[in-house]
Amino acid sequence: MATKPNIVLILNDDMGFSDLGCYGGEVETPNLDRLAKGGVRFSQFYNTARCSPSRASLLTGLHPHQTSIGVLTYNMGPEGYAGNLNDRCVTIPEVLKGSGYRSYLSGKWHVANNLTQPTDSWPLQRGFDAFYGTIIGAGSFYDPNTLTRGNENIEHEAREPGFFYTDAISDNAVEFIRQHRREHADKPFFQYVAYTAPHWPLHAHDEDIAKYKGRFDKGWDKLREERLERLVASGILDKAWPLTDRDPTQPAWTQARHKEWLLRCMEVYAAQIDRMDQGIGRILRTLEEEGQLDNTLVIFLSDNGACAEDIPDDLTVDELVNKLMIAKEHTRTGEPVQFGNDPGVMPGPENTYQSYG
Repeated sequence: MATKPNIVLILNDDMGFSDLGCYGGEVETPNLDRLAKGGVRFSQFYNTARCSPSRASLLTGLHPHQTSIGVLTYNMGPEGYAGNLNDRCVTIPEVLKGSGYRSYLSGKWHVANNLTQPTDSWPLQRGFDAFYGTIIGAGSFYDPNTLTRGNENIEHEAREPGFFYTDAISDNAVEFIRQHRREHADKPFFQYVAYTAPHWPLHAHDEDIAKYKGRFDKGWDKLREERLERLVASGILDKAWPLTDRDPTQPAWTQARHKEWLLRCMEVYAAQIDRMDQGIGRILRTLEEEGQLDNTLVIFLSDNGACAEDIPDDLTVDELVNKLMIAKEHTRTGEPVQFGNDPGVMPGPENTYQSYG
């Protein structure tokens, strides 16, 4: 690279490493597979077990407790658990600014505990030159809470026909790159792309879900065995390493109830990753069109690996909507949202709000 490289850092949410095609998974991820083939696949990479601490460490290079993000963005009292990115750390964009970089964020923030008013812990106040995304950590893909541009709430934009948050994150990342090349072509850029997919709720486009119909019908026991075989064959895992035990809270697939619903959950989850990969493809094409792909370092990772966290049964709709601010009671057209993992309700559409089972 003859000049300072651009940096595109892509982070997704609650995805297991072996879900990707290039790590032995069943999901079609041709764009990430392309990056893996032409780059390096990590096999000893560590993150934290929760979302916000991983993000805080990634942004600052510090242990998460040093940033005050010990768990999530709730103030739990002690300084290490204040839940708000503190003023005793510096972020990637703050550091890069001194080297002439401009920085952009498209997607999820989730390292600030004030969700409605700009604070010193919001993206623009922590070094980013432009921001589009959500301050909160989760929510509807059709109508997300805390949707923000800069420091301004723009939740009304999600009510436009066809809005889907994964697509919006990709589209805004593309536009940030194009705008940078139009207005600041003499400077390198740092583009942070923080997808919420495939975090619940299980929302996806019908056409993406349809691609995976039947893909998981063998059930999780057989699928786990096949994934391990592919990981060993590709050199990611040592053949001497046995398959880990199944989650003790889950039955053998042959004994599982509500198989139709469980398979649908897997299909929607796969569709969420598929849609993200499509967006990554648009970002890579934009870099090519702008003549910047060969001068750009592209890094992809997940915040905390595969998630076994359901929406708690004892969490009320009022708490989801008004306290946690990660859901809305009605769709954009006024239809009631059906909350909870009811096997009689298939996940995917806007009027559902379900987790993994």
